[in-house]
Amino acid sequence: MTTLAIEHLALPQLTALARRIRAHTVVNSHQTQTPHLGSCLSCIDILVAAYFGVLRIDPKHPWHPERDRFILSKGHGAPALFHTLAQRGFYPQSRLADYGQDGSLFGEHPPTPDALPGVEAATGSLGHGLPIALGMALAGRIAGSSYRTYALLSDGECNEGSVWEAAMLAAAQRLDRLAVVIDFNKWQATGRSEEVMALAPLTDKWRAFGWSVHEVDGHDIGALVQMLSRLPDATGKPLAIVAHTIKGRGVSFMQDDNNWHYRIPNADELARALRELEVAP
Repeated sequence: MTTLAIEHLALPQLTALARRIRAHTVVNSHQTQTPHLGSCLSCIDILVAAYFGVLRIDPKHPWHPERDRFILSKGHGAPALFHTLAQRGFYPQSRLADYGQDGSLFGEHPPTPDALPGVEAATGSLGHGLPIALGMALAGRIAGSSYRTYALLSDGECNEGSVWEAAMLAAAQRLDRLAVVIDFNKWQATGRSEEVMALAPLTDKWRAFGWSVHEVDGHDIGALVQMLSRLPDATGKPLAIVAHTIKGRGVSFMQDDNNWHYRIPNADELARALRELEVAP
């Protein structure tokens, strides 16, 4: 059976790759008239750190039983995931040309995993990704496998009770090969996360639920690679990474502006964004 490996890229390559994926994602939003652009841009550095610096995977054998699992629980960030998987070699970038069209596998949320290589779970109903990841991590332990499981959540997703039920069980089972990454961009659909639901103190909440908790700059790819590489965690606990991010990161007029949760860039905004990302339209 093929040997799984980590795609080790130098930090400048990772940074350039993140910029390229941001550009593809902005173009995707404009061309297909689909929203959630701000939410995609906030998590791209996390995806790049995971797929190009940490995960033991093989795009030629996407269902390898010992592969690391990565679940995009914040399913509305699917375009960012799709472009990341394309760059990682799971399918040609050209396949995304039919995004949003009838019959396409590429839409506003990830499809079922048997439909698209690299996708571990169909997500979109928030609060489901961590319970799925928990099940995968527990299954791996029972099977005697060494794979690691990661779930990327939004901060607004932490409003869901199912997240905390999974958090309690993961801690009770001491699943040290399970990590949750919270894309903490401080916004959700209708307002500031802290105003919609009292998230603070977020790190203390996860710690109180029995997790090994760490904070990181969610746009520092080098720091993210180091943090994601902690599994299995030395404490014997599941790992919670609170990644401080900026919604709309990488495009100045979108940054920390919640209008870009639903807004779609027009032609002029697209051209401006691509200039800032140093990518030709």
